This record gives sequence, structure tokens and C-alpha cells, in this order.
Amino acid sequence: MRRMTFGVFLIVAAVAVTGAAQDETAQKSLSATMDVYVFPTTGQDAAQQSTDEAECYQWAVKNTGVDPFDLAKKAEQQQQQAQQQQEQIAQAGQGAGAKGAVGGAAAGALIGEIVSDDAGKGAAYGAAAGAVVARRRTRRAKAEASQQVEKQSQQAQQATAEQIENFKKAFSVCLEAKEYMVKF
Repeated sequence: MRRMTFGVFLIVAAVAVTGAAQDETAQKSLSATMDVYVFPTTGQDAAQQSTDEAECYQWAVKNTGVDPFDLAKKAEQQQQQAQQQQEQIAQAGQGAGAKGAVGGAAAGALIGEIVSDDAGKGAAYGAAAGAVVARRRTRRAKAEASQQVEKQSQQAQQATAEQIENFKKAFSVCLEAKEYMVKF
């Protein structure tokens, strides 16, 4: 009975915390959502500030060609795509050691037959060497591909950050013209 009561308590507490978080999110201003701090310097009330922020948001979108909420969605999609590419890279090349072993065994058998009349021994040495070489090549190729995906991801993140920075500048200029103090 105690466990059931405690479990019910946890569920009720989780629902209460979730509800509080949703209320907090719903009450955030447009500027707070974008991590821009706005202070009304001439006593504008909350309704006027909300209207001014909405106007400045639209003005900044029009003048920069950037909507930060669209950018956030695109950045999330780019991040998911990069993760998928990393997963594909990790899965690529599986079995390369076995393929290398087969090729090495064939070459080793031929060399072993010619050199010592022992194709089996040559095949064994060739298989081992072929597996090692193939695994090294695969690891190197995976590392290079992974670095390329990481570099592209970082470039995309940097470009997004610059676009958001420019948007915040335009948004701030507009709000400052409407007599607000703005920091981001």
C-alpha cells in the first residue's frame, strides 16, 4: 500500500510540475523566448510592450529575411540529419575485415605455393594481413567521413548562430527606437 501511495504521489507531483512549466512557458514574452532582455524606459505597460515586440519581430523578419523560430526548426533538422549520417558511417564497412581476409588468403595461397609449396600456410598469413589492412582502411575512411560530417554540422550551426545574431540586432534596434532598453 505504501508503494502505491508513493507512486500516486510521484505522478501527482510530476503533473503539477509539468503544469507549472507549461504556465511559465505560456507567460513568456516574445523577447524572453529569444533570450532578449527588454526594459520599458518610458513606463510602457505589458500590453504595449507585447504589441511593440510583435511589430519589431515582424520588422526584423522583413529586414533580415530570418525568422528565428524557423531557423530553430531547420537547425534541429540539420542536427538529426548529421546524427543519421554518423550512424550510417558507423554501420558502413562492416565485414571489411572478412572481405580483406578473403582477398589476402587468395594472394597468400598463391605466394605460399610459389615460395614454399605450402599454399595453406600462405593463405593463413595472407588472410591475417588482408583483414588487418582492410580494417585499417575502413577505420581511416570512417574517421574521415565522420570528421567531414562534423565539420559540415559545425559550419551550419555557425551560420545559424550568425543569422540569429543579426535578427536580434534588428529586433533590438526597432525596440530601442520605441524607447526600450534592450540587451541580448
